[in-house]
Amino acid sequence: MWLWQFAKRYFQRLSEASVEGCRLGRSLKASLISLLVILSLSAPLSLSADDDVILVFGDSLSTAYGFERDKAWPALLDQQLAEHGLDYRVVNTSRSGETTGGGLRRLPDTLEEHEPAITLIQLGGNDGLRGQPPQRIKSNLREMITLAEQADSEVVLIGIRIPPNYGRAYAERFEQIYPALAEEHDIELIPFLLEGIWDKEGMMQDDGIHPSAAAQPKILELVWDMLEDSVK
Repeated sequence: MWLWQFAKRYFQRLSEASVEGCRLGRSLKASLISLLVILSLSAPLSLSADDDVILVFGDSLSTAYGFERDKAWPALLDQQLAEHGLDYRVVNTSRSGETTGGGLRRLPDTLEEHEPAITLIQLGGNDGLRGQPPQRIKSNLREMITLAEQADSEVVLIGIRIPPNYGRAYAERFEQIYPALAEEHDIELIPFLLEGIWDKEGMMQDDGIHPSAAAQPKILELVWDMLEDSVK
């Protein structure tokens, strides 16, 4: 913003000074030359800024449900990237209660807005808890993966498991969605976001579904292990 204020100020001075037969003073000339240099140097940076976005596109498992947002694993990931001096920043557009259908509807605009270099898709749990057909869940996730790939974004698929409320057969079919899609699209997979967490004391909230604030560093470890080679 300061750059354009700078430009406006000096072009205004140019207009005021530009009367017939009037020559620009040396000071104003030097300022205008400096302005052109600054603009030419800054333009490539502004065009490539969004290439460094890591998009987290998930549900309440990624929204800091039940605790402060800056303690959630996406925020911790952003901090870790900064600590390592890496030119990436995290944009977390996750929504509590989001389904694969809802995610599919809003992903095109999200990709257009943020132009992520890497997209982490963490959806499907709410569909499974509602007993949605596994084929529909898989189809929605497949379309989201395809959209991200068409936007030149590297995709990491994050899997989740559900309790056997609808029977063990349903739970198994649901769980198979994620590795099948990862193999189909040849993308990275985190098989289970809550691996080593869901059955540990203090790591889950009272509802038994959402991880606690104490679990977020452990989730970060899982995500970082998958992302590290891509961002370095």
